[in-house]
Amino acid sequence: MNESPARGRELIQLHHETYPRYWAWSDAIRDYAILKGELRATFGWTVHVTADANPRSLRNFPLQSNGGEMLRIACSLATERGIRVCAPVHDALLIEAPAAGIDDAVLECQRAMQEASEIVLSGFPLRTETKIVRSPERYMDPRGERMWEVVWSLI
Repeated sequence: MNESPARGRELIQLHHETYPRYWAWSDAIRDYAILKGELRATFGWTVHVTADANPRSLRNFPLQSNGGEMLRIACSLATERGIRVCAPVHDALLIEAPAAGIDDAVLECQRAMQEASEIVLSGFPLRTETKIVRSPERYMDPRGERMWEVVWSLI
């Protein structure tokens, strides 16, 4: 963020004050993990907690593991619906479809992702955003440009 450590601490404090319910939940997750020695995602993915566990990682586990569960289910649902899933990309799906059918494929993929969120989050639907890339363009996330350059230099 190009901010000083003091500004970073101030922003974290503001987050605590703005979202006290989140932080109470996050504290409870951390405490539960330390007391019970494990955390489980909705469908059983488990992390075993040792004495040297990072509290930030414990707080983050439910978010990351259940996000992974949603993505796995979304891939399955989309594939079962005839969508060509090329790859999961962090918290998204990269799909392909004929140019004439891409809008319908994207809409169906969004439905699959929403359904996956409702399955994992007990009926709570998450929203999704889309980006359609049409030939001859190609998808490129600015955060991955350096890695792309490294890979191509090796090839």
